[in-house]
Formats: sequence, structure tokens, C-alpha cells
Amino acid sequence: MRLDDPWYDALASGWGELDGTGGFVPTGPPGSVRPERGHSTADIYLEVQRSEAFQEVRRRYRRFVVPATLAFLVWYLAYVVTAITAPGLMARPVAGAVNVAMVAGLGQFLTTFLLTGAYARHARLRRDRAALDLRWDTQEMTRGIGR
Repeated sequence: MRLDDPWYDALASGWGELDGTGGFVPTGPPGSVRPERGHSTADIYLEVQRSEAFQEVRRRYRRFVVPATLAFLVWYLAYVVTAITAPGLMARPVAGAVNVAMVAGLGQFLTTFLLTGAYARHARLRRDRAALDLRWDTQEMTRGIGR
């Protein structure tokens, strides 16, 4: 496990530990927000959902996922349509018994793996830290509710 992993210390940083008086040790990042009295869990989650930080995480997600999904869908449909409308092209040999359809089909698998890697990298570099910060803030705000 890498120590620079943003999720490394999220679960094992004092959560569930007692402070000696029978209460739980307060944990979280410095400057955590405490909920005001009378807020329900639903109110807190709605507040977080409306926050600019949450909206920014969603924007970053959409900026990657929507174009990537459209590009992959176009690539997939192009393969299917070409296979149906141009069987002669797809049957054209490339090397020995390998034809254009086989190369394009393997290209589908390759682009799936490349897209998965690109998504994981994008999430790690652009969203994980902000999402972890939101999670910490939400946990801090809901900590006293229900006790």
C-alpha cells in the first residue's frame, strides 16, 4: 500500500477509538465543521450536495465521463455498422488468417482497457482528494447526530 494514497489514512485514523472517558476520540482534518444543533442527517447531506466543492467534483467527473462515453460508443457503433454494411472490408485479410474484423475487435478490447486506465488516472489526479475532503467534512458534520 502506498503512503501517499489519499484513502490510506481515511479509515484507520482513530475512528472508533475511545478517549479514556468512554467517548470516542474526535478525528478528522484540521478546521472540520461541526453541525449546528437541530440539523438532521438529510439536511447535512443536502447542504453538502449544494456546496461548491461537491458541484466541482461532479463537474470534473462529467467533463471526463461524457466525452469518453460518447467516443467509445461511436467507436463501438462504427465497428458494428461496418461489420453489417461492409462485410467485404471486414473480411479483408491483414496477416494470414487475421482479418480487419479481428483487428478491430481486438481494438475494442484494447480501448476498453485504455479507457479504464485513463478513468482511474483521472479520478486519482482530479477527484479523489476533493471527494475525500468532502467525505471527511460530511462525517464530521454527522458525527453527533443520532446519539
